[in-house]
Amino acid sequence: MKLRVLGLLLLFLMPKLVSSQDSLDTRDVYNYQIKRAKLPINIDGIIDNEWNSIESLSPFHNHSPEDTGYSELKTEVKITYDNQFIYFLGICYDNGKRVIQTLKRDNDGYFRSDHLTIAIDPIGNRQNGFMFGVNAGGAQIEGSLSLDGTRTENALVWNNKWYSKTKQYQDYWVVEVAVPFKTLRFNSKNKNWGIGFVRPDIQNNKLTTWTEFPRNFNPDDLNYMGSLIWNEEIPKNGRFFNLIPYATFSSIRDFEKSDGPETSNKFDIGVDGKIAINSALNLDLTLNPDFSNADVDEQVTNLTRFNIFLPERRNFFLENDDIFSNFGGWGIEPFFSRRIGLDNSQVIPIDYGARLTGNLSRKTRVGLMHIRTNGIDEINSQRFTVGTIHQQILDKSVIKAIAIDKTENDATNDSYSRNLGLEFAYVGKGGKLNNTFRIHTSHTDENLDNNLYYGFSGNFNTRRIRTGWTLDVVGENYITEVGINPRLENFNAETGEVVRIGFTKFNPFFRYLFYPENEKSIFNWHGIRTWHIIHWNTNLTFNETENNLAYDFRFKNTSFLTVDIRYRKLNLPLPTSFLGDFTPLPIANYNFTQYGLEYGTDNRKLFTSDFRASYGDFFNGNRLNLLANANVRFQPWGNFGVSYNYNNVRLLDNFGKREIHLLRFNGSISFSNNMFLSNVTQYNTQTNNFGIFTRFQWRYLPMSDLFVIYTDNYNTADNFRPRNKGLVVKMTYWF
Repeated sequence: MKLRVLGLLLLFLMPKLVSSQDSLDTRDVYNYQIKRAKLPINIDGIIDNEWNSIESLSPFHNHSPEDTGYSELKTEVKITYDNQFIYFLGICYDNGKRVIQTLKRDNDGYFRSDHLTIAIDPIGNRQNGFMFGVNAGGAQIEGSLSLDGTRTENALVWNNKWYSKTKQYQDYWVVEVAVPFKTLRFNSKNKNWGIGFVRPDIQNNKLTTWTEFPRNFNPDDLNYMGSLIWNEEIPKNGRFFNLIPYATFSSIRDFEKSDGPETSNKFDIGVDGKIAINSALNLDLTLNPDFSNADVDEQVTNLTRFNIFLPERRNFFLENDDIFSNFGGWGIEPFFSRRIGLDNSQVIPIDYGARLTGNLSRKTRVGLMHIRTNGIDEINSQRFTVGTIHQQILDKSVIKAIAIDKTENDATNDSYSRNLGLEFAYVGKGGKLNNTFRIHTSHTDENLDNNLYYGFSGNFNTRRIRTGWTLDVVGENYITEVGINPRLENFNAETGEVVRIGFTKFNPFFRYLFYPENEKSIFNWHGIRTWHIIHWNTNLTFNETENNLAYDFRFKNTSFLTVDIRYRKLNLPLPTSFLGDFTPLPIANYNFTQYGLEYGTDNRKLFTSDFRASYGDFFNGNRLNLLANANVRFQPWGNFGVSYNYNNVRLLDNFGKREIHLLRFNGSISFSNNMFLSNVTQYNTQTNNFGIFTRFQWRYLPMSDLFVIYTDNYNTADNFRPRNKGLVVKMTYWF
């Protein structure tokens, strides 16, 4: 208890101790006054006369690995508007040697390609915004920006209509972008938008930005944007309603039915709707949604004592999700949308859903969600309601609250699970310090006590020092049926019971970076880091500790090297089995050390690879883990990769010996910027599954798609006996 009180006291005093933080406000220093276009703008990648009267925004500054001085590569940006669009022109000078790793929209290869990214904060509150980017090959990327502590996060799942065109020349390339005002959410009374631009120099492994700010912040950081100043009335959003109907035909053959293979043919229709309540508040509606075109889950190997949770991939839940999901901390999230409409990967049909998100005022942001699922087999129909509010105070700090209700319609009575949470996220003026204090409760129809979750977490970052801390206290009945809290639920391998065990967690971490002064150095930076995770039981008796030490090298040619050592000490609370049908490990004290080495090659090359090897003790035996990835790129149309994860676990006596293989093949072909073919083939001996997922996508109109998806799964433990096959054809249209 003394540790908790001391920790809280230190963190409350921390703002005063570091009040001398750099308070540079780039929005006061970097300004661009936007003017209305005098001639019509054609989005064709050609610098026509209509741009001659528009002032240039230049030069760009170095951001990484150096964060002082001007960029060696010249970048010019011009901005204008008319009644419907805001326009951007980017002229990116280079030596003609461009890296284009993808032509596909919203692809990871975008950030490893030469590109120009635009970041916008149209509300002007430094809390959230949008990003639009185009690489030299014409591939688009868009996303939403949100502030998590002092760190700006970009979620690349926000989708909307906008237009761009690129054209390549000998020593420069050009990009033109047109973003409809109706695509953005903004306060029409705010005449000072936040604006930022990011351009990498892939050949030299450098990153440049329009504004100059410390490299320990992301290049699209909301705190370090410039200002886009409107001297005239901002055009209204325009049309306030979008309709996106879909039609799907699916044919699924299930080979594991007790009475023999069964084929199900189904035709579905549904609709999504987007309604702009005002210029800053948006209502999303869905009726009978279908997520068959979502990316397939990447299988993983689980050698922990707890359940794992795969990331959300359904767009309805991902757009603006930060307003709901940005609560709790690492490993403890009161709200996790994947708990809606999915039960152990089984799809639960959603009847309808509605989400209201946006700003009530410049400093007040709200979110409200209501979803109803249909009953299936032994699962009853359920209703989910989530409400949040974020109130900005003290310049950049936020007070936020969340309420979650899950109600299950039982035949006899309604059971429920509810969570309430209140958090205060303090962010220092210079952005170096943040700390979030939180308290949450859970309530079920069982009226259980010991249902609190409280604590704090934060960071303090400078150019060289990156440090942070977390203290969480979790009661044994802090139940999150619409969230995740895996460590709370402990499985007894002898009795088959799941036992809830409360805990206190303390997680400090520290990193120090060295930046070579010699320009001929092969390093961009190198540095040491250490992190520690300590768990106590509710009565503060010891449960588990993990102490880690690593040294990282980042080379100028984009390759990297890491060496690490990890020591764990564990008081196992229940009999546990990791490897299947073996004698469970008994309740006892275990301690073990593991050593690791990781290396990755130059990611600018057409062929890239990386690997990690670790070996050491594992409970009463040992474990060897090998992880290797290789990728070949046919610029710019094709990417083909293979990854292999090998685990060899050898425990003493009858506690288990097993080799686990996870092999994955990824292939993607871009026929153009609007037509793609992708495949994921996975072989997992832990789940005894061999699976194929192939998806063809044709974006025949902006935001309107045709998908053809083929899936095929086999049981590898039964001579590759078929489990299921499926074919889905889906068409969407954006009105």
